[in-house]
Amino acid sequence: MIIPDRLAGLRLDQALAELFPEHSRSRLTAWLKEGCVLIDGDLRKPRVRVEGGESIEIDVELTPVERDVPEAVVFEVVFEDESVIVVNKPAGLVVHPGAGNPAGTLVNGLLHRYPELTLLQRAGLVHRIDKDTSGLLLVARTLEVHTELVRALSQRRISRTYRAVCHGCLTGGGTIDAPIGRHPKDRLRMSVRSDGRSSVTHYRIGTRFRHNTAVDVQLETGRTHQIRVHFAHVRHPLVGDALYGGRRRIPPGGDQALNATLAEFPRQALHAAALEFEHPVKGELVTVQAPLPDDMVQLERTLSDMES
Repeated sequence: MIIPDRLAGLRLDQALAELFPEHSRSRLTAWLKEGCVLIDGDLRKPRVRVEGGESIEIDVELTPVERDVPEAVVFEVVFEDESVIVVNKPAGLVVHPGAGNPAGTLVNGLLHRYPELTLLQRAGLVHRIDKDTSGLLLVARTLEVHTELVRALSQRRISRTYRAVCHGCLTGGGTIDAPIGRHPKDRLRMSVRSDGRSSVTHYRIGTRFRHNTAVDVQLETGRTHQIRVHFAHVRHPLVGDALYGGRRRIPPGGDQALNATLAEFPRQALHAAALEFEHPVKGELVTVQAPLPDDMVQLERTLSDMES
């Protein structure tokens, strides 16, 4: 690998952290000190400044990095080869262990089904979706593939399309360009704020209902809760979103079935429906789709029935 010119002036350990985000900076620094990383064929100290254009050679024997326990967890694999896995995660399944969810996560299930993923951080996951969001997640099976896919994601070369159902009637597609950062008072939430990170969401109308809209959403950036925060910001929160949607909204004139469906929908109506990326080894374009889960099919069907 070649250090790109955009990293010129950074310390070597900082540049390596940018290029290999799947490894901690402490691990990369240790490799430098142990002589496992060569820059233009020579040993370098972690604090030396890079100029850009230097070649990097890393010679290490990977050892298991995951402390998470492999467990049999139910999830669907919709694409798989020797380099890449694409999972269709059901709503309600936590992606990786954390506070309150030490086990029973997708990561535990991946480690059980693919033992080689113990060599990768987070079992090779390239990105994440929320517990109550359903749909597609991309997983790398080797360190080299993970590095390339993380780079492709940061360079916006991986297309991610979602289906969402929001409150209110949108008149047309558009773009929400509003920076997102941690909420100043509630650490569990994100919010639109002037000092947040650049965040861009594109959307187009899927189906218009009387009081709701199904939208197809494409992420340009991938901030935490981005779609949910952006649609709440423009006053069209997602159906079922308890964190950003405020009080449950029941439209006037709705029949009993519609009111019950909207009031009882148990999660944010959001599904990661499609992924498109260049295969990191073969170079061919890979497109993977996941149909709407039953709960969202029923939601849209009930909203449609109200029109008749």
